Amino acid sequence: MADARLPTHPPPPARPVPPRRRRPRPGADPGPVGLPRLGAGGVGNAAAGQLQLDTYGELLQTAWLYATGGHRLDADIARRLAETADFVCTTWHQPDAGIWEVRSRPEHFTQFKMMCWIALDRALDLAKRQLIPDRHAARWQRHRHAIATFVETRCFSPRLNSYVRSAESDDLDASLLLGLLHGYRAPDDSRMHGTVAAIQRTLQDGPYVNRYLGPDGLPGGEGAFLACSFWLTEALARCGHLDQAAHLMQQLLALANDVGLYSEEIDPDTGAFLGNLPQGLSHLALISAACAIEQATR
Repeated sequence: MADARLPTHPPPPARPVPPRRRRPRPGADPGPVGLPRLGAGGVGNAAAGQLQLDTYGELLQTAWLYATGGHRLDADIARRLAETADFVCTTWHQPDAGIWEVRSRPEHFTQFKMMCWIALDRALDLAKRQLIPDRHAARWQRHRHAIATFVETRCFSPRLNSYVRSAESDDLDASLLLGLLHGYRAPDDSRMHGTVAAIQRTLQDGPYVNRYLGPDGLPGGEGAFLACSFWLTEALARCGHLDQAAHLMQQLLALANDVGLYSEEIDPDTGAFLGNLPQGLSHLALISAACAIEQATR
């Protein structure tokens, strides 16, 4: 980490191209006989130039967990974390492409605003503990408050009793669950409870959870996103719905392949895996959900 350099602009995303976005190269081998003829992977990623703001919340959250776990942040890393918080203050108000790298016009996606709030909240706590420079803490506090005001007034639907996908929208998005899992609001928060319930009503079908249902600027359909199912499992456990969480976990465990692995997506009609296999995000979400269930049983 000591050699890391903070960007002056968002770094290229490291997320894979979703399966329906892949375009075969001319003359590409469609694949070995006996495997689904899915075609070759695409070259490059059109999301490379997108603004994606959740990365900074993930970074500050990770540093906060590391430091509050009793580990030391050296002076250079501490300075760079403070600079990251400064960067968030200058960029959080911009529309972006969202966690799912949509190709439609940029919007004020709620999950990204929540992660910007988390970035500043964790920076403020680290500064309070004198673990990172605090000379801009007052600025961080002002922007943290401004982000919360934006989310609570423009990204929550009283009619749905839920946070929504983006500002002034009526759509839902499974990534809203990350606001609960990362600590934007406490598990007993009424708005978070309402959001979990709304996602169950709208995006869940048995063990399958859709990322969203609205347009994204891309043709075609997609399968259910397995990480979203595990996010919902964890959210239910954290909200005290342990029986629901355990039941959903059992359903999801039954979907693993013969060696216990999961793909990126799954076809709800056939059970066929889609996209990357194995998919790290699916397995990380599984582990986190299992830990939440175990903690809830104590």
